[in-house]
Amino acid sequence: MRLSLNTRGVGDVTIVRCTGRIVAGGETESLRDHVSGLLQDRRDIVLHLGEVVFIDSSGLGTLVRLLTTTRRVRGDLKLCNVPPDVHKVLKMTNLITLFDTHESEEGAVLAFYSRNTTPGRVAFAGLNVLCVDQSADVLAYLRELLRGAGYNVLTNSNLHDSLILSRATRPGLLILGPNLMASPGTQQAFRAACATVPVVELGNEFSTLDAGQAASELLEKVRAHLHSQGGVTHCANRKAAPGGRPHFRTIFKSTTELRLPSADSTRRRSRRQPRSESYDGW
Repeated sequence: MRLSLNTRGVGDVTIVRCTGRIVAGGETESLRDHVSGLLQDRRDIVLHLGEVVFIDSSGLGTLVRLLTTTRRVRGDLKLCNVPPDVHKVLKMTNLITLFDTHESEEGAVLAFYSRNTTPGRVAFAGLNVLCVDQSADVLAYLRELLRGAGYNVLTNSNLHDSLILSRATRPGLLILGPNLMASPGTQQAFRAACATVPVVELGNEFSTLDAGQAASELLEKVRAHLHSQGGVTHCANRKAAPGGRPHFRTIFKSTTELRLPSADSTRRRSRRQPRSESYDGW
């Protein structure tokens, strides 16, 4: 089984999911080239080894070389979901002492964010803002806009990884795009994790607004909301859904059951500016 690599970013951390065999030849070369390419502009790497079926001596040597390479550029490499057979080999060879291993991707990401400092990373002193939207272009725009305004910005395109980031960084503000897809379990976990965080919702029209207009309206809403809430929302005025549980109107769409927006929420979405609320509709 040839080695395949699937890569995604979770904030400042890059997760590489390895599937197959890490053995001498094309597989080790592919992994080495892939991680070396990531290190051009990334520093924190997680290798997910849960679907690795076999690793030989050359494969272990490649992991050691990758660890050395990342640390040479003032980054770090962690392992997660290490299969029992691979873990046994790492322990037998005493290489387990070299690597920081974790049971899950979330554990590895949390470990990166729990460090007091990260060598080589630019420090932002502003409020942590987590932006979630399906569009990479919108996320790039939000990242540069909000960083320019002094905020420490994290971006992600899906709720599962955003939940990890939220737990790791404890953002002071959430900016959510429309129609985010997630399983019911992820939706519920995200709601619980963000229950006390102020939220600015981007309407369906945000991505098509004039860039200058979108920027000024969003920044005004963010500042006004944080000023009025003192940086924290206590959810005292949020309406509960049936059963007493808060809900995210139509921001989320389940991957198993799509909910149609109500007529009232549809009228509200027609406004040509991002909304900032205490989420009375939750």
